[in-house]
Amino acid sequence: MSALFNFQSLLTVVILLICTCAYVRSIFPSLLDRNKVGLLGTFWKCARVGERKSPYVALSCIIMAFSILFWS
Repeated sequence: MSALFNFQSLLTVVILLICTCAYVRSIFPSLLDRNKVGLLGTFWKCARVGERKSPYVALSCIIMAFSILFWS
């Protein structure tokens, strides 16, 4: 089943996208900073969410990991 039709899979993909973009921006900041608009600007926005809301993103990663391990 596609991740678009399963809500738990969609949340997992979004959380992983936010975490990955924040990590890539911490290693290579110029890679995401030059594309702030358009389709590639989505990755920059995900990186900003990951940086500014990092305790909440980390908590959601932990909750999602437990739900995948024990309830799926």
